[in-house]
Amino acid sequence: MPLAKTMDSYTEEDYYNLPEDIRAELIDGQIYYQAAPSRIHQKLVMLLSKTIANYIDAKGGSYEVYPAPFAVKLRKDRKNIVEPDISVICDKNKLTKEGCLGAPDWIIEIVSPGNSSHDYVRKLTLYMDAKVREYWIVDPEKEHVVVYHLEKKLFDMTTYTFRDIVPVHIYEDFSIDFKRVEL
Repeated sequence: MPLAKTMDSYTEEDYYNLPEDIRAELIDGQIYYQAAPSRIHQKLVMLLSKTIANYIDAKGGSYEVYPAPFAVKLRKDRKNIVEPDISVICDKNKLTKEGCLGAPDWIIEIVSPGNSSHDYVRKLTLYMDAKVREYWIVDPEKEHVVVYHLEKKLFDMTTYTFRDIVPVHIYEDFSIDFKRVEL
């Protein structure tokens, strides 16, 4: 739910002035507060982050993997800062002391039951406009993964189940076997 501001929209300054124990995102000048994630949500973030980091380490890659909370300022405007559940950044020049400035190459969001439109609609549009290369929406309740391959002019969307092996488009030889993800 956005927090309404009477005069104008919120900015980066408002976002960074929030208390540290408050989880929120700034999208198009509106602050969206986030509830504490569930245990299943956090387990998925941990398992997926670890799987991705292990792959990158095994390949000797220099890409960086960051689980939330991690601030991603998608554009140079002062009205959009998100905290994706998992961000994979290939260009280390995008990393700042606050987080990431520019679009991560791969973002994964784990759907929270009462907030699914935030990931499926609002963030999809935002990530597409920011030129995120690949966006996954993992829905533990429905046990499916929606993969958006956004590098093409007309992006590809494929839906997988938690019984599938899901290919990662930004890496030629990497996939995640969701059968191994035990909730």
